[in-house]
Amino acid sequence: MQVFDGHNDVLSRLWCAGGDPVQRFARDEGHISAPAARAGGFAGGLFALYSPQARRAFDFRGFRGGTMPLSNPMEQNAALQSVMAEVGIARRLQAAGLIRLCTDVAGIEAAMATGDIAAVLHLEGAECIDPELLVLDALHGMGLRSLGPVWSRPTIWGEGVPFGYDRDGDTGPGLTADGRRLIARCAELGIVVDTSHLTMKGFWEIGDMGLPLVATHSNAWDLCPATRNLTAPQLRAIGATGGMAGLNYATVFLSPEGWKTGRARLDDCLRQLEAMIEGAGEDHVGLGSDFDGAPLPEGMASCADLPALIAAMERAGFGAALIEKLCHGNWLAFLRRVWGA
Repeated sequence: MQVFDGHNDVLSRLWCAGGDPVQRFARDEGHISAPAARAGGFAGGLFALYSPQARRAFDFRGFRGGTMPLSNPMEQNAALQSVMAEVGIARRLQAAGLIRLCTDVAGIEAAMATGDIAAVLHLEGAECIDPELLVLDALHGMGLRSLGPVWSRPTIWGEGVPFGYDRDGDTGPGLTADGRRLIARCAELGIVVDTSHLTMKGFWEIGDMGLPLVATHSNAWDLCPATRNLTAPQLRAIGATGGMAGLNYATVFLSPEGWKTGRARLDDCLRQLEAMIEGAGEDHVGLGSDFDGAPLPEGMASCADLPALIAAMERAGFGAALIEKLCHGNWLAFLRRVWGA
């Protein structure tokens, strides 16, 4: 079973690690690499362009069992430097034959048919974009087809949610006037708008603008009441608007025990999938691993272990048709609806 995934952070991992990204991706390190993808049936997904405050990987260990406030705002030029470097990494990986950059579903399906990794560029936090939105058009020309206006820090576009527990994502204001201009331009360009990391107010504002509601890597709040997760009304709205919710494998968002200890199991992934399907509907749920950006549950050391998750779905009584939808069918159908090709 091939997996097309809603979110990963391999490009920022490679940028933070330094050295030759082609050599790093070609060897077995991190959650996503060429050998692991071949072993696990990882066929591609949305590859995030993310700007860290410093050139090092984000560490969840600082808030296990507690909270983490919003990060400080980031200067546009600093954010643009890391984003452009990560676009460069993606292009080098493509030149080396390790991934295939895709801008439509036909390209994704062609890559999957030949065993290539289909990579769609996604911007996680739009700090790098200027108020005139010129950088947005430039990135679109480079292949950007998905965008989250914020990560968990404030921007000129809106405010993200802090990482916290025992409360929902109604933590602050939503989109600014500039943020609504950004979203409107994304709609004109056919760029998917991702609400993961956005406050609940911002989530509903995007829905009010008539866009399909998408959370590429968020789970069900009822099973794990973390600020990053989706309440039952949010899940229902995702289904009603023809959107998508992607299961995040991060242990801290899977269960209360995962939040407190950083440890979770594949069974927690299955419970989350069942709750997300109950809320959004089986046509509007997929996988959104957060590979290379989050601690993984037991039995999932990298994308090489995706067959273990699929086997767990089978044991839980998920039928073959549903498993195919969750693994890639729903994402491809959604992207075709947004992109029209």
